[in-house]
Amino acid sequence: MKVNNAPVLRPENPEPRPLTDFATRFPVTTIGDIAGLTANGATVSSVDVRPGELFIALHGVPRQGPQFGARRHGAEFAAQAVANGAVAIVTDTMGLALARDCGLPIFVMDDPRPHVSELASWAFGNDGRMPIMLGVTGTNGKTSTVHLQHEILTALGRTNALSSSARRIVADTEVTAKLSTPEASELHAIVAYGRERDVEVMCLEVSVQAIIHGRSAGIVFDVAGFTNLQLDHREDFANMDDYLAAKATMFQGGTARKAVVSLDTVAGRTVAQSADCPVTTVATPEIAEDRELAGSAQWIARMTAERVNATAFTLDGPDGQHVATTVPALGAHMVANAAMAIVMLVEAGIPWDDIARVIDGRIPGFLPGRTQPVTTGRGPVVYIDFAHTPDAIEVTAAAVRRVTPGKVIVIFGADGSRDGTKRPIMGRAASRNSDVAIVSDYNPRWEDPDVIRAQLYEGAIEQPPPGGVFNIADPEEALDKAMSLAGDGDAILWCGPGHQDFLDVRGQRVAYDFPQISLDALRRYGWG
Repeated sequence: MKVNNAPVLRPENPEPRPLTDFATRFPVTTIGDIAGLTANGATVSSVDVRPGELFIALHGVPRQGPQFGARRHGAEFAAQAVANGAVAIVTDTMGLALARDCGLPIFVMDDPRPHVSELASWAFGNDGRMPIMLGVTGTNGKTSTVHLQHEILTALGRTNALSSSARRIVADTEVTAKLSTPEASELHAIVAYGRERDVEVMCLEVSVQAIIHGRSAGIVFDVAGFTNLQLDHREDFANMDDYLAAKATMFQGGTARKAVVSLDTVAGRTVAQSADCPVTTVATPEIAEDRELAGSAQWIARMTAERVNATAFTLDGPDGQHVATTVPALGAHMVANAAMAIVMLVEAGIPWDDIARVIDGRIPGFLPGRTQPVTTGRGPVVYIDFAHTPDAIEVTAAAVRRVTPGKVIVIFGADGSRDGTKRPIMGRAASRNSDVAIVSDYNPRWEDPDVIRAQLYEGAIEQPPPGGVFNIADPEEALDKAMSLAGDGDAILWCGPGHQDFLDVRGQRVAYDFPQISLDALRRYGWG
């Protein structure tokens, strides 16, 4: 696979679009001469502008730093966009005042932000034929679901693309993700690149921030999936009802042609009832909040066995569909993600017999950073997982417990500049499901890491596990402490890192190879 470190995937041969067409299609006032000029794309980032693209300069550009939350106007960076080859600027009246002397034509709108997706769709030529669009939202399981869809489609020989919090993949090209869901301009660039590569299906992870900030606006999903609702994002919503209402909008207003909704959390019932498109339901009753509700689902997944690096299950559908297979990750929650992935593909029109054939016995592929085992074959097994919510820590630790004959040691941290109310609850979840709990730093960003750890420790120490709770700032020192307490047959669950290869510290991405660090530690402690 070719790895491309470019920030945004773009079509290689875009079709130039006349700016005169733009000026008549959208409610803009044109400042400057646009005769003969064309655009071949659009972006909201002045840094990311490519020659011939529109620069959409928005008010309220977030700039993380010591003044976290401060807002600036994108038009302040017009000179950088000009230097990078922008053909014109789209902005508001405030932006016009800031960029008037930049030397480029300027299109003025009342507020471009709600229209970014529509503008970018035009600029990249996505206002015609589109691939089959699959979108997955929910608190947990989004990344795993889209990656499983990608692996199944690849095994079927279907050219596909995925966009997740881990990676963007289009055909055989891959880049590292920056946001769980790209900005609208980046998303349309990916779609255009996918069309150029004859992509048949696109699998998109859709975060709640993407929904409320319009990053996925303008995309009509052929099938939208809802995984679950758990405690998260209290920094964005007053309560869980508001959080759910934001998620539910993805299934309303013509945004989705079909929906697949998990009934593993009772929020699924609300989503299914409020959706204005046909809904298919799926559930994994053994992990459901309400087993009676889950039992009413049209598709039922049942876990049959767990191993260190895989979970076996059966999936039964409403028309006699049946398959016995294995998901390449640990835990019943991964069964739920696999079931969601499969049922969404069925609803997208992929023949069931074809799907059943390629997943019979085992779903192909690998899930990066999802209960990913690191082992030398001796001593403890280290599991690296993306768990960063109370529920994710709970279900992942419980799954590790079921396949571990000895102790379970949980190392965990929390993202800085994010919801702080869940941190004590994360601490309680880690203590309740471990023999030893170790609080450590993980992506403190611009927040004081001592404060983050104190909040996690506060919850963990309420009912400490038998081996106690430790507060160790440095992640490698935390792993060393876990290794010193672990023996053959034990497990160390490192929650947070998942697929990431860095720690975010005061705006700097510090390189961290978590699997290699774990392997080195195992050898250092004599388990080579």
